[in-house]
Amino acid sequence: MEGSSEAAIDSTVNRDEEAPLVASKSSNQAPTTTSHTRDLHILSSGFLLIFLAYGAAQNLESSVNTKENMGTISLGILYVSFTIFSLGASVVVRALGSRNAVLLGTTGYWLFIAANMWASWYTMIPASLYLGFAASIIWVGEGTYLTCAARSHAKDSNLHEGTVIGSFNGEFWGFFASHQFIGNLISLAILQDDKTGSTSGTTFLYTVFLCSMTLGTILLCFLHKRNDEKGTSSVDSSVSFYSSLLSQTKLVISPLFDIRMLLIIPLIAYSGLQQAFVWAEFTKDVVKPALGVSGVAGSMAIYGAFDAICSLGAGRLSSGVTSITWIVLGGALLQSCVFASLLVKNSFTGVLKYVFPLLHASLLGIGDGVLNTQLSALLALLFKQNTEAAFAQLKVWQCGAIALVFFMSPYISLQAMLGIMLAGVCAALSTFLFLTLHVEKAFSHSSY
Repeated sequence: MEGSSEAAIDSTVNRDEEAPLVASKSSNQAPTTTSHTRDLHILSSGFLLIFLAYGAAQNLESSVNTKENMGTISLGILYVSFTIFSLGASVVVRALGSRNAVLLGTTGYWLFIAANMWASWYTMIPASLYLGFAASIIWVGEGTYLTCAARSHAKDSNLHEGTVIGSFNGEFWGFFASHQFIGNLISLAILQDDKTGSTSGTTFLYTVFLCSMTLGTILLCFLHKRNDEKGTSSVDSSVSFYSSLLSQTKLVISPLFDIRMLLIIPLIAYSGLQQAFVWAEFTKDVVKPALGVSGVAGSMAIYGAFDAICSLGAGRLSSGVTSITWIVLGGALLQSCVFASLLVKNSFTGVLKYVFPLLHASLLGIGDGVLNTQLSALLALLFKQNTEAAFAQLKVWQCGAIALVFFMSPYISLQAMLGIMLAGVCAALSTFLFLTLHVEKAFSHSSY
């Protein structure tokens, strides 16, 4: 009996020594069910504060920095840099962790806005090159972080993973798309067109934008770390640098050997084309002649409002490949109607001069909201084992298409660009429908 009593006492002592007196509340603690949605709200709000500044500034580049097409060329260089760095962004995100990658990525946007306050070739080109790197890691980091949070929430709450991924993407892209509405309303309130054709208030506008970006970055610091935060400590020191580099390179390009990714790429490229068309061609050749530079901000506010509303709605409606297919078809067809309408006639008189640019902006915003939410949800569903590389491929092809439009913009007519857009949407929908028909057949009994 004495021996058994001592054993019981020892067992109790051991358990007491192993149990912590106070539950740890450090930021490294695994997120709870509630904190998954908390992190979603923080991520969405932080991106809203950062991109309401960048998005509005980007819309104005081709209209404000017009000397030798500096604004348009700077954006072209930015997206070429973005494309190149996206090839290795997944490696950087894996090394830093998605949360740290997002935080580091915010610095590029801050520097770009600051460069616009003293716009010259010597400030804009370096800032554009660095922003390409920063943007590549912030977007791969965002896609990875959001997907990880959605999967964790679905698992902890015993919910359907595809529905949760769609819902999380819907909220994020809804918040993100509203940056166009809020940022351009700020631009509309601050910028003034004078009788000489110049615009005043840009310095004060960029100061307001820098403050917004700073607040957004501070907010993102409160994100929890996620399961992808492996860091470099887990790497076996016995593995040579060459072997590690080769392994990471294979990881990055592996999606290109998947037929599903090859069939998604045309739709990804089209999503970049339609965004660049709005930023470069639509604002410059359709809105500005009708409404002026301040009118660009107003039309883009309408664009952003419809983009945000559609993102929220499309995200909640998507639960699998079938729903994604129908939503993408609807958004792409609406944009096709805009392109066809502008191809037939892009100048109006009377009341129509003011109505049609705003109507076209709203339809283009709906299409953009659809593509943003559904592409992210589709990649998260189809590439569960290599999420970082899948989102890196998204940015490679998307940004390559954007860069192409910005470099073509000074040398191509609006009519020719509209023809390219119609051809692009037809090609993208053809391959996308081929993909979804085969994926549905192969995975009809699988859970997304």
